[in-house]
Amino acid sequence: MITNLLTTAARGFCMGAADIVPGVSGGTIALVFGIYERLLSNVRMGAKALGSFAKADVSKGLDRLRTVEWSFLIPLGVGLIAAVLALSSIIDGLLEDAPEAMAGLFFGLVLGSIVVAWKLVRNRGTTELGIMLGVGIVAFFLLGFQSGPVSDPALPIYFGAGAIAICAMILPGISGSFLLLMMGMYAAVLEAAHELDFAVLAVFGVGAIVGLAFFSTGLGWLLDRFHDLVLAALIGLMIGSFRVLWPWPHGVGIISDVEDESIPGTGLELPGADEWLVPTALAAIAFVVVVAVSRLAPTGMSNQSHDSSIPDQAKIGS
Repeated sequence: MITNLLTTAARGFCMGAADIVPGVSGGTIALVFGIYERLLSNVRMGAKALGSFAKADVSKGLDRLRTVEWSFLIPLGVGLIAAVLALSSIIDGLLEDAPEAMAGLFFGLVLGSIVVAWKLVRNRGTTELGIMLGVGIVAFFLLGFQSGPVSDPALPIYFGAGAIAICAMILPGISGSFLLLMMGMYAAVLEAAHELDFAVLAVFGVGAIVGLAFFSTGLGWLLDRFHDLVLAALIGLMIGSFRVLWPWPHGVGIISDVEDESIPGTGLELPGADEWLVPTALAAIAFVVVVAVSRLAPTGMSNQSHDSSIPDQAKIGS
């Protein structure tokens, strides 16, 4: 029991570490560890419980809460939060001091994740391949857009930012950090966290809960009915995330919590001849680690929901 809790917390820690980095997603890590659908099923049931409470159906809401695997979600969440608190300043420093090396490392992580996820597609036909490549191309170009930092945003903007950014937790290929960068809200949210502005953080958190509830329900519904097509699209998002990774010279860019500072990092110029060795080596190491870890994880997304203690009727039910 204790070993399972610690293992789950460690997985959450890895997800949290990934979410800090613009261009890498906690959802990608969940895929590698083989817990993606289990996580999504639990989040969906929590969302359904919130929906029941919103309709004043307390009894049904409580019944749905009882089906949630709290022994899985709580240590996962603790590990995720611990990673954000412990590593945010360290990773930000590395991104600023060695952006190419860090981007090479994350390139290998994402590439390994793509290989692992593609094996989870049951029918790898022309349609699935076309969706994967099409979504990848669209995401690649969309990630080139980046809003300038928003100065002194209003509380409703924090709500919207939280609702959108949290989707990255269950969406492989795009990180919440980079979504905040694209919206120009990265610096503002970091500043609120550093200054412990509880009013702003509360609004951001409520937005995150609402966004996660709606998005997890929709994504889960699609996975139930179009598993391979949705998974192919998710892999496409991971392919598109290479836009903000190596081999482009700024990698994921210089991350700043200064509101009036622009964030470079999505240019498409290739690095110089003497800048390939370290990022390539780190990418190779990350790739091998991801593939090795995936072999130790539960087998396949399609089996996870049956391994979970959540009853099938609870996961699919209205």
